[in-house]
Amino acid sequence: MSKPANVVLLIDDEPKIRRFLRAGFELNGFVVLEAENATEALKIATFSAPDLIVLDLALPDLHGAEVLERIRAWSNIPIIILSVAAGEDDKVRLLQAGADDYVVKPFGMAELLARSEAALRRYFKSATENPVVVAGPLSVDLVTRTVSLNQSLVRLTRKEYRLLHVLAMHVGLVVTHDQLLKEIWSGNQRDNIQYLRILVRKLRQKIESDPNQPRLLITESGVGYRLQNRFDPVPVADRVG
Repeated sequence: MSKPANVVLLIDDEPKIRRFLRAGFELNGFVVLEAENATEALKIATFSAPDLIVLDLALPDLHGAEVLERIRAWSNIPIIILSVAAGEDDKVRLLQAGADDYVVKPFGMAELLARSEAALRRYFKSATENPVVVAGPLSVDLVTRTVSLNQSLVRLTRKEYRLLHVLAMHVGLVVTHDQLLKEIWSGNQRDNIQYLRILVRKLRQKIESDPNQPRLLITESGVGYRLQNRFDPVPVADRVG
């Protein structure tokens, strides 16, 4: 199965550190975005919707604590501080400001990856009560990004998974067209609802038993889409013939 990867944004002004982090995360299946200063980081965090941020404090244009504060003003995305500052006061202050974890340089890649997975799992669990969202025969693991239908793995493209991921994060609730367009596309494509309709059609062909009569991915006319959380089994009479 092709498993859409978690996206991590690495914010550090040292190219060597970014290369080291990139290698470690990519070897473990992450898609990596990079920023060498706060301005670039805030732009990427806003428009590329990463799943995780690893943030150095010593940035050339803005202190990392300010970057943390600005992102926390609008997002609960997991943020791990990566810094040479090892004082207890620094750690407490940043954790109280909204950081999910704090790793001191020098560090081991295995430890950082383990902390990253733990932060993602806590985030998805708090957002949905369980990191594995089940909707009838469909199961979506928000941490490992695996999707199964009737216990068989489903192969999705990155955008198909992103659509399903957003709906699963709000299972049972309507997600508006505008919100989905913003979460999945960038630039002018965000304004074209036809992209969304085509993507929904493709996803339904992979997860619905009858894409023309969807029972999982429900259309809320004129508003958006909803991943059904209450799923009635198909009557036996309807399945025969």
